[in-house]
Amino acid sequence: MSAASEPIAPPPRRRLRFVLVALGVALAFAVAAGGTAKWLLAPVSDDPSLTRVDVPSGSSLWRIAAELERAGVVRSARAFVVLARWRGVASQLRAGEYALAPSWGAERVLEQLVAGRVVTYEVVLPEGLTAAEIAARLEAATLVRADEFLAVARDPAVAREFEVEGSGLEGYLFPETYRMPHGLTAKQVARVLVDQFRAQWAPLEADARARGLGQQQVVTLASIVEKETGAADERPLVASVFWNRLERNMRLESDPTTIYGIPDFDGNLRREHLEDEANPWNTYRIAGLPPTPIANPGAASLAAILRPAASEYLYFVAKGDGTHVFARSYAEHLGNVARYQGRPASR
Repeated sequence: MSAASEPIAPPPRRRLRFVLVALGVALAFAVAAGGTAKWLLAPVSDDPSLTRVDVPSGSSLWRIAAELERAGVVRSARAFVVLARWRGVASQLRAGEYALAPSWGAERVLEQLVAGRVVTYEVVLPEGLTAAEIAARLEAATLVRADEFLAVARDPAVAREFEVEGSGLEGYLFPETYRMPHGLTAKQVARVLVDQFRAQWAPLEADARARGLGQQQVVTLASIVEKETGAADERPLVASVFWNRLERNMRLESDPTTIYGIPDFDGNLRREHLEDEANPWNTYRIAGLPPTPIANPGAASLAAILRPAASEYLYFVAKGDGTHVFARSYAEHLGNVARYQGRPASR
């Protein structure tokens, strides 16, 4: 081959210029690509208002990303998918209802879904509500349907599964202020309430064993105390009345127990109700405890049953101001009834 046919290398200066131009072009592409990626992951707007986004259970990453883009909280579903995969969390996004803002950016939105920071709803369950009343409050808070919750609460198999004594969960649905997300089943909601009861019961269990009492006995008596008085300082005294009556083989003769067994009670407790022997909760006719708790007591009423006041009281009557006056004898009780209620005594 002649010297004329050999490739001619560009002069060193021209070769250097070529390399620099190529590097510049590559850098420009990289900067442009980086800028585009940054823009795609940036906040959609500066609007801080929250948008509710529902992530159904079993949703794919692409479906979640598409819903986030549709809701206007991320710019690009594709960029969100790439980000999740690059972070190694593509399979860790949790189902639920989220409150997300367009001003957050894709990274913060992703963090919320991975952490499972779902929207929760508050429901206040005061002491002394029945399972039916609790079910209504849970439905009003849009957490669960009342009929579904009641079916769970009245299922003996659920009570056995939750390891509480009795034929249902009445008495074990602990009164508290709860915050729960949407999407829980009725059984899951019930477990939250029963778990709270179990946490309150744990420090009382030794006292119950020492007195030879079962869990249901304590809860049933505590539910009666809870319904009889709303005055915190009276609970140990009311508890002492019922213990004193039981020790003397006297009937409890409690209005709230009788009312619990009256379907569609209209608010007027009549003589026929007190004489109804077909009502299993009518403690004017049955001896001992009713077959189940009549409400869901709080910690103070549970403690009052296990640590009652030392008293000889056998009767009490409402004074009309939320408190009661107590009596040791029936004659004394009759006087209290005449004084505070102006009617013949019923217990």
